[in-house]
Amino acid sequence: MAAKKVRLAAIAHARSGDKGDGSNVGLIADRAEFYPILLEEVTEERVKEHFRGFVHGRVERFEVANLKALNFLLHDSLGGGGTESLKIDAQGKTHGQGLLQMEVQIPEELLGLVRDRR
Repeated sequence: MAAKKVRLAAIAHARSGDKGDGSNVGLIADRAEFYPILLEEVTEERVKEHFRGFVHGRVERFEVANLKALNFLLHDSLGGGGTESLKIDAQGKTHGQGLLQMEVQIPEELLGLVRDRR
């Protein structure tokens, strides 16, 4: 089966915020057909690598199948959290958008369902 690389932004949307010194990122498939791709491609290891330099702790993934979503906790990613951090984004609001830049493999037969979100 042939596949093509696309950014997550083409098949999903995200929301993020802070949980103390960690960031919470929700990744939601735009269509049910894309959820298996998220399950296979967006692993804890890949998310940790994608955010290397920002996430100093572990990455935890939680599956929310009824919403066709994944939730990630990015531990030790906010420099101490809201009032303690010197980071520009001390609440992790940009982490969702950052995750959407990650590339994943999508089967060619699903390309017609992909949105163009450049």
